[in-house]
Amino acid sequence: QVQLVESGGGLVQPGGSLRLSCVASGVTINDYEMAWYREIPGNRRDLVASVSSIRDGSSTTYADSVKGRFTISRDNAKNTVYLQMNSLKPEDTSVYYCSIRYSNFWGQGTQVTVSS
Repeated sequence: QVQLVESGGGLVQPGGSLRLSCVASGVTINDYEMAWYREIPGNRRDLVASVSSIRDGSSTTYADSVKGRFTISRDNAKNTVYLQMNSLKPEDTSVYYCSIRYSNFWGQGTQVTVSS
């Protein structure tokens, strides 16, 4: 049974940093493209960042709005995907979800609030 469990969200001031973690079980993340999404109005989810499988070179992609500020990475030994978020802005406030891209597997989400 595939399970994705996010953690690391919270309240941070503008300009601050957070690191989100997504621990996977029932699946080897090396073999899949892993992604972080965030919720936007209309009950939709926007892609924030993704990292391709090892077979596909572990290449990364980012939404334009987070390029240069966010970094996605993967610890294969821990079967965990991370999202390092720096220089946070109020507009980054959202619920962030981990997912196996192009699948129906999602975590429960973790709230990130950027506010002074």
